[in-house]
Amino acid sequence: MTKTPENSPEAVPVGATRSGEILGRWPWVEPTVWTERMLTALEQGVKGGKWFSLIDKVHPQRTLEAAFFQVAANQGAAGVDHVTITMFGDRQDEELKRLSEDLRIGSYRPQQIRRHHIPKPGSTETRPLGIPTVRDRVVQTALRMVLEPIYERDFAEHSYGFRPGRGCKDALRRVDELLKAGYTHIVDADLKSYFDTIPHDRLMDLMAQKVRMGVC
Repeated sequence: MTKTPENSPEAVPVGATRSGEILGRWPWVEPTVWTERMLTALEQGVKGGKWFSLIDKVHPQRTLEAAFFQVAANQGAAGVDHVTITMFGDRQDEELKRLSEDLRIGSYRPQQIRRHHIPKPGSTETRPLGIPTVRDRVVQTALRMVLEPIYERDFAEHSYGFRPGRGCKDALRRVDELLKAGYTHIVDADLKSYFDTIPHDRLMDLMAQKVRMGVC
């Protein structure tokens, strides 16, 4: 065996980054979930394209606390259980401990959605709005914290909807660029009532199953 002399440091691998650089490229990720090591794996790709044991990133109480902080910041009404954000916050530690354990052992089940109709601007029709319970909103947010960076890595560059650091103005600037480049045709497509056809409890079960299996 050959031994590297102590006065000859090993070469830095090609593609290596300084500590902190990778965090700078993902400033919006939740630090309680996504460590620098995980972000490095995210950028370099994982074997087989699958992440394993993601559910253990969802159920820790510190992740649920970060999720509740975001849910509380968004305000919103109570769900079918009539528990408001203030009420949930008053017993936050107790609620999150129980929720963490339910997620850990697989006994968590989402509750029904409270349906509320809001007016559609410029129309006599109304738009159905689904209001989950605060408890379920915490789980949904925790799931998003874990899954969003994985999917974000593969989203198309020209996709702007509901993505971190992107919005309508970015899309409009891109449209302006294309128009100035000579493109003149626009295709407008929409899927009518898409989410109305997916039962909420089934959708949440599928999401949780994917996280538990690491299929992303």
